[in-house]
Amino acid sequence: MNTTYGERKIVSRLLAVLLSALLMVPLLSSCGGGSKNATQPPVDDSIGRTVSDRTNQPQAKKGLGTGQKVAILAGAAALYYLYNQHKNAPKEGAQGKYYLSKNGRVYYRDAENRAHWVTPPSEGIRVPESEAQKYREFQGYNRQNTGRDLTGLTSSPAPAL
Repeated sequence: MNTTYGERKIVSRLLAVLLSALLMVPLLSSCGGGSKNATQPPVDDSIGRTVSDRTNQPQAKKGLGTGQKVAILAGAAALYYLYNQHKNAPKEGAQGKYYLSKNGRVYYRDAENRAHWVTPPSEGIRVPESEAQKYREFQGYNRQNTGRDLTGLTSSPAPAL
């Protein structure tokens, strides 16, 4: 092949740019929108049940004023707060009706009647202090480790687990 040094340099640069672009394709394609599987909650294989994805959890009420006092609810206090927010919801699913199980856990049922355990967000839920007072006796109120759990609380009738 009878090419000059300049022509080989241009060809090698073009080849380098092309290969660099090809290496970027998997990276850029992985940054796209979520898949349909991302909407399904993860499965807890240790007990064979489905658990709630934390991204489905309702967050604290928006619009808290800067001067308004808030309490952080975590653990049992956060679960009881979430249960009370959803116990009378008209529909089923993550944003629908929640139930309190006999073992002190909170769950909801999906359209296929599968139970999904609700787990409170690890960062807790910010709630106005006046509303949070009724959760003061539960574990996790303002991140306290002491207090009661949800066992023994009465619940509305729910399908058996």
